[in-house]
Amino acid sequence: MNHLKTYILLAAMTALFGGVGYLIGGTGGMLIALAVAAAMNMFAYWNADKLVLHHFRAQEVDPRHPDPRVQAYVQDTLALAQRADLPAPKIYIIDNPQPNAFATGRNPANAAVAATTGLLGLLSREEIRGVMAHELAHVKNRDTLTMTVTATIAGAIAMLANFALFFSPRDANGNSNPIAGLLIMLLAPLAASLVQMAISRAREYEADRIGAEIGGEPEALASALQKIEGYARQRVNEDAERNPAMAHLFIINPLSGRGADNLFSTHPNTKNRIAQLMQMAQRLGRGTTRPASADQQGPWARRQGPWG
Repeated sequence: MNHLKTYILLAAMTALFGGVGYLIGGTGGMLIALAVAAAMNMFAYWNADKLVLHHFRAQEVDPRHPDPRVQAYVQDTLALAQRADLPAPKIYIIDNPQPNAFATGRNPANAAVAATTGLLGLLSREEIRGVMAHELAHVKNRDTLTMTVTATIAGAIAMLANFALFFSPRDANGNSNPIAGLLIMLLAPLAASLVQMAISRAREYEADRIGAEIGGEPEALASALQKIEGYARQRVNEDAERNPAMAHLFIINPLSGRGADNLFSTHPNTKNRIAQLMQMAQRLGRGTTRPASADQQGPWARRQGPWG
């Protein structure tokens, strides 16, 4: 059902893009807009992962890293990828105190996963495994490409909407209609953002489910989500704040505002996600404990890594 919802929403965004192009420039405008979008998508397809990793100053790591937490993080991620029948991803660390993680890459053969130093310091090893299983689920489902495409189309729609100020739609008599142009400028980007957010929420629920199956520990992922959200509200992710368009990449919204299951949320409500995971744990006979609260740190939290 989540896959079907994603395809329907992608079709809606594509139709919106074509419609805005047609309203501004007729058939010619629509064709030009589609050509520009195709070029933007091609660039994003080949370069989006590099741009994201560079933006967050991610550093690639391997099992030979001197910190035992990093060694375990890399080893567990590689083992989970093998369990999910995925090629070994590139593994990165982001020096940021906010616990969070994301996956990127155009396909499973060119995937990368990244975790913040805050995540490695505040979560237990089991919880980190749960988070990385979730990120590998995004890779397996090719969500990284889906969200790149939606973000690119949403950006193209916003660009087109700005043109509406200078090239106002015309009525049947060929007269310019500046009011219609203003409405397009205001409503088209809003509609595109709503569709993008809806797609992101659907993919997060699906990644929770598949990730719990990959890792076999849904309660560990539920506990991780609860901790990450609690700390994310207390610690500002300055890099994410500078570019809010990348917020949908993370497992929990890295921005300061509190997320909810509403039109303006890039992520599902965390309580709903935890409830879904605990139901899975009960079906597996593992739902005997509640997720840890945000003030319960993992055993690695007392250790000091190379980041201090």
